[in-house]
Amino acid sequence: MFPENLTFSIAAWVNDGVDALVSNYGDVFRHISDTLLWVIIHLEGLLRMTPWWLMLAIVGAIAWHATRRIFSALLIVGLLFLVGAVGLWDKLMQTLALMMVATVISVLLGIPLGILAARSNRLRTVLMPLLDIMQTLPSFVYLIPVLMLFGLGKVPAIFATVIYAVPPLIRLTDLGLRQVDREVMEAINAFGANPWQQLFGVQLPLAMPSIMAGVNQTTMMALSMVVIASMIGARGLGEDVLVGIQTLNVGKGLEAGLAIVILAVVIDRITQAYGRPRHKEVP
Repeated sequence: MFPENLTFSIAAWVNDGVDALVSNYGDVFRHISDTLLWVIIHLEGLLRMTPWWLMLAIVGAIAWHATRRIFSALLIVGLLFLVGAVGLWDKLMQTLALMMVATVISVLLGIPLGILAARSNRLRTVLMPLLDIMQTLPSFVYLIPVLMLFGLGKVPAIFATVIYAVPPLIRLTDLGLRQVDREVMEAINAFGANPWQQLFGVQLPLAMPSIMAGVNQTTMMALSMVVIASMIGARGLGEDVLVGIQTLNVGKGLEAGLAIVILAVVIDRITQAYGRPRHKEVP
């Protein structure tokens, strides 16, 4: 047995910090929660209101634009049609709305932080251990303070998803920018380009495959949080998986699980296709 006189606990400190955060900034978090909830509800309502055939046509057009292959676009449309055919279309739209909001927030946070990390070694030194903690810390641990700040529902599910999913985007954005050829940057400096012109005209375009790989990984990791998000009040496909577990309904859980896999495959194929460099055809 470990000696008691050598033990200590950080639980009281953490609890005091979270309590102070809730007491002092509760109104701020409530405003953020209300804003995000409004966005999610209206986006979900728009997706569910859109006719299924129109949604399939839109996704098919996006898939074709990304892959430039008719067969790939038809396959993606067919997989989504299969989800609707088993009666999970509304659940799919609920999950898609949650995923879209979480992914947009992750992109808005991840890419700027990755750019800053690529430009500052000090920030990178501080940021990387934090990203390691975010990726390895069990999600149920940070669900506790998130629930205290935002309560049950879709909003805490989004924040928990962002915490888990944003690190790959930050890492790959930083990596992509650092791998830009130094000779290219020296040539751009010789032409007198300012830092903004260097970033948006050269660095980001050259790092785009790596950044899109980060978006792809972030989306995949966000999808892996679907079932956990359903435990704190988020609806969607994860809810059916959870109900299947609770009621030992293998068929219901399998249908919802396969629907999540199909959504992951669709998003993965599209984001990977956009991440690949485009080569213009020479006439």
